[in-house]
Amino acid sequence: MPAAPVEYSAYPNEDRPPTLLEAANRLMEQAPGYRVEIIGGQLTVTPPADLPHSRVLNKITRPFVAAGLDDGETEVHQGIGLWLPGGPEDYAIPDLVVVDADSDEHLVRNNCYDPVVFRLVLEVTSSNYNTDLRSKVGAYASAGVPVYVIVNRQHQRLHVLTDPESGDYGTHRVYASGELATLPDSLGAKVTLDVDELLAAGRPQPRKKAAPPAPDA
Repeated sequence: MPAAPVEYSAYPNEDRPPTLLEAANRLMEQAPGYRVEIIGGQLTVTPPADLPHSRVLNKITRPFVAAGLDDGETEVHQGIGLWLPGGPEDYAIPDLVVVDADSDEHLVRNNCYDPVVFRLVLEVTSSNYNTDLRSKVGAYASAGVPVYVIVNRQHQRLHVLTDPESGDYGTHRVYASGELATLPDSLGAKVTLDVDELLAAGRPQPRKKAAPPAPDA
C-alpha cells in the first residue's frame, strides 16, 4: 500500500522528541484507520483504502484460501506487521501476507513479526504507488521475503518478484490483463491468479445513471 512521507520538527511540552516508533504509534492513535509504517528510516502515512482497493484484496484472498494456505502449515492475513532489518525501527504492514502457522512465536516488537515466517507479501497500489514499486521492493528483499506480489492499479499490471538477494529481487515477472500468474511452489500450494479479474476489481465502478422520474398518472 502507498504512503506519503511525514516530517516532524517540533514536539512542544516534551523533554525530548519521540522516537520514530513512538511518533508512528501516536499517529495511529490520532488517526484511526490510517496505516503508519517506517521504511528506510522514514515515517510514512497511508490514508484508508478506497472500495476498489478493498475489492482487489477480497478477490485475491480467495485463491490462497482455496489452495489450503489458511489451514495447516500456513495462514493468510491482512494488515500484519513485518519487522524490517533496514533500520532500528523499520517496519511495514503489507496488505496481505502468507505466514507460517507458528508466527505467534516470532513476535519481535510493536505487533510486528520476524520476516523469517513470511512466505509472501502482497501490496495493492494506490495514489503514491512508488512506495510499493520501489521502496518496499528493497525493504522486502532485504528482509528475505521469498515472494512479493504487487497489484499495480496505475499501470494495469501484476508483478511477481522472487529470489531475494542483496537488497533486490533477482526475478521480476510482469503480467498483463488476460494472463494467469502462477505463484512459486515455495508457498506450500499451487496458487494461480487471474490478472484480468484482479485489475478489473481495482478500477472504480461507473456510476449508474439515475432513473428518469415516472410520468404523472
